[in-house]
Amino acid sequence: MVKLNKIYTRTGDDGTTGLVDGSRTSKNSLRMEAIGAVDETNSAIGLLVAQLHSINADVVHHFQNDLFDLGADLATPAGENEDFAPSEMVLRIVPSQVEHVERSIDALNEHLSPLTSFILPGGTEPAARAHIARASARRAERAMVALAEQEPVNPAALAYINRLSDYLFVLARSLNDHGRGDITWKPGANR
Repeated sequence: MVKLNKIYTRTGDDGTTGLVDGSRTSKNSLRMEAIGAVDETNSAIGLLVAQLHSINADVVHHFQNDLFDLGADLATPAGENEDFAPSEMVLRIVPSQVEHVERSIDALNEHLSPLTSFILPGGTEPAARAHIARASARRAERAMVALAEQEPVNPAALAYINRLSDYLFVLARSLNDHGRGDITWKPGANR
């Protein structure tokens, strides 16, 4: 249970922040870059949800909650011989969360026409917001991959952020009149 009596603690004034295991890291470390990028994605999704008036909002809120789980996962450095299994004291993204995103993609994709071209981000305002959230999720994924190149990162967490960006792409198409309002890329059209 999280309980915050004070928002400021002054412990970060030296440019460090605390992790779940009690250790401290620089606020510009790869770990904090990944955590911050996930937070930005969650905020972009929050802006999207403000435009949704359908069942999509409930689904997207589910993913926002998962993103807090992902942040907690990233804020918990892997221990020696870590298998990334959750425990009473450690919150980890698990394969069933990835599978939930995949099922959500499949459910939306059933109603979309196949892609015949790349599409430009835009269309309706909610679709454009979904594209912004998608691009933010891709940035979070890049930050997580950079961290994973330096130290262990939960493979399910990496899969989760990858699938979430896919979901946001499919959601954007769905919000564009089930893909009928997509604006397609016309290679070299402006030469």
